[in-house]
Amino acid sequence: KFITAFTIGHSITLIGATILGIQANEHLIDAVIALSVLYKGFENLGGFPKILNAKSPNLLGMVSIFGLIHGFGLSTRLQSFDMGEGAMLAKIISFNIGVELGQVAALIPIVILMQVWKKKKSYATFYNVTNWGLVLAGIGLFLFQMYGYMYGHST
Repeated sequence: KFITAFTIGHSITLIGATILGIQANEHLIDAVIALSVLYKGFENLGGFPKILNAKSPNLLGMVSIFGLIHGFGLSTRLQSFDMGEGAMLAKIISFNIGVELGQVAALIPIVILMQVWKKKKSYATFYNVTNWGLVLAGIGLFLFQMYGYMYGHST
């Protein structure tokens, strides 16, 4: 259900924003995507109850929102390419299907590995290190994109 929610959100903004020509500054949308990476690591580590003394937001709703954001980011990048003339909807849908199939192909071995690894004692360490990696990567990517927004050349 989480993969489906992300895929639906991702597809809506990828197809819709591309067809309608809606764009955002690439650095700003990528900065928001970086915050979604940080958010997921923070949430996985129990940051809401531990640090904010609050219940985590609804995960399915957040995954749907992340799908919308990530799809919009991809749409913004896609619109920077020359896609030629004609059959635009077919091109965008074909691209979207390819992206979604690629995500599923990447997720299958990851999910299998995680299911096997969950039974091992080392899983807790792996889980913590991986999620702290997401938090740090999210912070780093956010700062990098904000630097690009403030000092770089954007399209």
